[in-house]
Formats: sequence, structure tokens, C-alpha cells
Amino acid sequence: MADVSAKLVKELRDQTGAGMMDCKKALKESDGDLTKASEWLRQKGIASAEKKAGRTAAEGAVGSYIHTGARVGVLVEVNCETDFVARGEQFQELVRNIAMQIAACPNVEFVTTDDIPAEVSEREAAIEMGRDDLGSKPEAMKAKIVEGRVAKRLKEISLLEQPFIKDSSMTVAEMVKQLAGKIGENIKVRRFTRYTLGEGIEVEEKDFAAEVAAVSV
Repeated sequence: MADVSAKLVKELRDQTGAGMMDCKKALKESDGDLTKASEWLRQKGIASAEKKAGRTAAEGAVGSYIHTGARVGVLVEVNCETDFVARGEQFQELVRNIAMQIAACPNVEFVTTDDIPAEVSEREAAIEMGRDDLGSKPEAMKAKIVEGRVAKRLKEISLLEQPFIKDSSMTVAEMVKQLAGKIGENIKVRRFTRYTLGEGIEVEEKDFAAEVAAVSV
């Protein structure tokens, strides 16, 4: 894959309206050729999906997934623009796939990195700043390393940044954009809740040997 300049990424972004990371990936896949990169974005449905991203998506569906053994369950709301699309097989399959993705990713807490509160970012930065391996490094270098580590951590807890469980060559965000391009509507993952059986319940630990001894007295 070719190295891609920021100027080239901006030019493709201006042409297609696609996101910066999508443009960068398209150019790498196309060896820096703008025309081929634009076609790549169109084939993936990304360019047309970005143009629709500002439109209101108030229809959609609430989907669910219960994992085998009934120990993990998920509820997720995914929005689109029309009830017709919401009832369609492709959209319903998307909702199911996203619910399964959430069940498979126990570390995920937010839909996107934009949803993460500032205090979470600040806490992660404070943790990284205290790492022993940064103690002897210059402040400017330390800040840059911490910034990179925090960005990586925030992606780890964001649903749309995860590799899609059925095709790890794309993220969940890319998978959503592809369908949005195909069906011609804005699609938005709005919120989700993940339930783990017994989570938050304090279980009293019993000393079996002590119980036996007490009974035998």
C-alpha cells in the first residue's frame, strides 16, 4: 500500500464527503489514485452514506440478542429514516448483527468515541501519566505517548470502532455505512444496554471448612 499525504486525503474528502479515515483507507487501497479511491468509496457505499449522515433518522427498531445459556443479553436501538426501511430484511439483519456484536464485546461501553464523557478521557490520561515506563521520558514525549494510548483506549470501549465479528476487515462503523449507502438512508446506532447475569450482585463467600467444623461441634 502507498503512503498517503494529508493533502491527498483532504482532496478526496472534499470530492466525496466521506470521513477522513475512510478516505485514507481508500487511497491506500488504491495506491494513491484519487479516481480509483473515489470508486472504492462508492463501491463500499461510504461516500453516499456520508452525504446522508445529516438527515434525521427517527424510525428504526429496537433489537435484542440473548446469548446461548441466557447469561448475556443485549437491547439496542438502531435508527433509519423510514418505517419501510426499518421493516426490511437488510435493516433487521443489521440490527441483529449489532446486538450480537455488543454481546461479543464486554469492554464496549459507548456507541462512539464522541459519546465518551470528558471525565473518562481525563481519568484514562491520569492513569497513563502514572505508568512507570514514562517516568524518565521528557514531558513533551510523555504527553504524546499518553495521547496515543488514551485514543487507543477510547476506541476499545466504543462500539463503532470494533472490528465487525463477521468480517474483521471492516469496523462496525464501516459495516453500517455500507448498508446506508445501499438502502439510501441515514442509519444511526443510538444506544444499547448489555445485561450480564448476576452482574452487580454481591455474593457472600462461605468458608466450607468452617461450616463443617461448626456443624460437627
